[in-house]
Amino acid sequence: MKAAVRTLCEFAARAGDLDFRYTPAPSSEEGIAGHQAIQSRRGYGYKSEYLLTGECLGIKLSGRADGYDPHRGQLEEIKTHRGDLARVREHQRALHRAQLRAYGALLCQQEKLKKIELVLVYYDTGRDKESLVAETASADELWQELEGLCQQFRLWAEQEEHHREQRNVALARLNFPFADFRPRQRQLAETVYKNAMTGGTLLLEAPTGLGKTLGTLFPGLMAMARADQDRLFYLTCRNTARQLALDAVDKLRAAQDESVDWSLRVLELVAKDDACEHPDKACHGDSCPLAKGFFDRLPAARAEAAQSGTLTRAELARIAAGHDICPYFLAQEMARWSDVVIGDVNRMFDQSALLHGLVRQNQWQVSILVDEAHNLVDRARGMYSVTLDQQRLLRVKKTAPKVLKKALDRTARAWQTLIRDQDVDLAVPVFIEALPPGLIGSLQGLVSTLTDYLADNPPDLALQELLFESVGFMKLADSFGDHSLCEFRRAGRGRATLTIQNLIPADFLRERFAAAGPVLLFSATLSPGIYYRDLLGLPETTAFTSLPSPFSADQLQVHFTPRISTRQAHREASRAPIAEIISRQFREQPGHYLAFFSSFQYLRAVSETLAQQAPDIPQRCQAPGMSQAEREAFLAEFRQPEPGVAFAVLGGVFSEGIDLPGEQLIGAFVATLGLPPFDPWHEILKDRLEERFGAGYDYTYLIPGLRKVAQAAGRVIRTPEDRGVIWLIDDRFTRPQVRNLLPRWWFA
Repeated sequence: MKAAVRTLCEFAARAGDLDFRYTPAPSSEEGIAGHQAIQSRRGYGYKSEYLLTGECLGIKLSGRADGYDPHRGQLEEIKTHRGDLARVREHQRALHRAQLRAYGALLCQQEKLKKIELVLVYYDTGRDKESLVAETASADELWQELEGLCQQFRLWAEQEEHHREQRNVALARLNFPFADFRPRQRQLAETVYKNAMTGGTLLLEAPTGLGKTLGTLFPGLMAMARADQDRLFYLTCRNTARQLALDAVDKLRAAQDESVDWSLRVLELVAKDDACEHPDKACHGDSCPLAKGFFDRLPAARAEAAQSGTLTRAELARIAAGHDICPYFLAQEMARWSDVVIGDVNRMFDQSALLHGLVRQNQWQVSILVDEAHNLVDRARGMYSVTLDQQRLLRVKKTAPKVLKKALDRTARAWQTLIRDQDVDLAVPVFIEALPPGLIGSLQGLVSTLTDYLADNPPDLALQELLFESVGFMKLADSFGDHSLCEFRRAGRGRATLTIQNLIPADFLRERFAAAGPVLLFSATLSPGIYYRDLLGLPETTAFTSLPSPFSADQLQVHFTPRISTRQAHREASRAPIAEIISRQFREQPGHYLAFFSSFQYLRAVSETLAQQAPDIPQRCQAPGMSQAEREAFLAEFRQPEPGVAFAVLGGVFSEGIDLPGEQLIGAFVATLGLPPFDPWHEILKDRLEERFGAGYDYTYLIPGLRKVAQAAGRVIRTPEDRGVIWLIDDRFTRPQVRNLLPRWWFA
């Protein structure tokens, strides 16, 4: 059996309370830079990232100590932090010390040493300050301590080894849950399986109707056993897709031979807001009862969870309640021990991604499946963007305690300096080449002051939000470059914002994809593959496959309108012709239709014209900011026998992710190419993408726009029995450059 030293210590050397008080950690970039700064200062012969291995009580241990000086007989472990060192909690220090002493035991055995000097180096990245905690220990006492940790871990490790053997036996004999595959679904499964077995990265365009959830999970799980993979992550861009994956696992489990022990551990990871039992309390033992003694009660809860099969949010909440611990952090722990993790893409790809951290720590061989991957570019841009709001600061400043006044005043003055320097009209965005140093400097002091205050005082939501916003901004400011843009806006007095907007997520995602094993990104719309490869930072060796659709062109009538333009200047003139097309189609074939437009204003204009021309045709319109109940009512009308036309905005909630098979939807009108606005922001994006990839216009406007068109029109044909019609309303749809980016089967 094998284990990373850090994993061993986190399992066996943690005790007491959960304690996530407000001690902002440096970003990963700052942490790496801090380690490098310390290591560069050491003398001749100092060995950085020193590999240590050894076997203790049958457990093969490995890890990399941050630094070893053989001439001085000194082993170092470097921990970066921000602010007052006293804010590094006692349980964290105990874990750091346990890890260093475990490294010391392995070093003494590996280098045949009788004793070693152990040094914990705490490095404040903001102040460039080292604080050393040194001790000398003998090889015998260190090895005895290591044996104590291994003794606690050994039974669990043996259980995990047995679990993996049982899991692999079950997966090797995995049965498909239906008598036969859907049309083309076997080809989908074979493609996924081959990619998983060869460890490749694949962009897979798999049209609607193939049964992608089962068609990817089934071969992915089969390959886990045969390719000896440690974990499978099924990542989604929408919460509803998470439930589809859980349902697919249930179907697979129900289809297995009763003689085979189904021992697959499946974990549903949800956001903290969805799992927290006490959102009004801070995450430490002095505030939340479920954090008090968390690590003391964790072993029993972990043992029960390990025997529970599929750990949905509800199941985790049940187990956690039985042991009086936090269900959210129980889920975080079970991410270490689950075979399949189903969660949002941010769990692997955002700045502090849990799954990415576990992959690197444990050197796992992980298979990654990303559903609806066409959304990942925009989702990733959001993960690496942040807005700083002057108004939030000023609201806090009015009622803040006196101890915070100096730091808040300094930051408020930095805002005023920035505003004077820009001198812009209200609400007109200004794009700044470099981040304002005065504001960044004041934020560092503000974060330190807020951290100290919140650590010693009751939770304050307004202060917490200001702290998190400031920390998030500083983290991205540390890595600011041509992959991002800084935008300043001022909507009025005291209402300025400063935003770091990511343009090219590839620079952040590249290392995350590189750390994984086989990667499959799949969606009904992933053409052209090079667009996603470039913007997501996928390897140059990434393959692209487009599977044939299970649908045929005779199921779908596609109509073009070469004499109608939906360009901004022509929209008023287009109202009557578009309304005429809608009414004529409806009268020829009454039924349920969706009509998509580029904006709510355009939508309402055509809707009003249709009401004037054909008042007898029932219609309804999407409204901005609809509640969940209003959305459900809007969709429920499609299931009623009375026909009608529903107007919606392209790219909105009704243009993808909804399923309206059969007579629920028989046609769509798309009166736009879906192009983003030709505003200064998109023009800068176009220039950056042109400079980086030589495809500025296509990557900024054409490909994202036509992807939305394909997604919206894809609502019409959902099953092999469906029949329908699509009207592509704009003369530009007839251009070969545009038509080539639409689904091929429409015209086959």
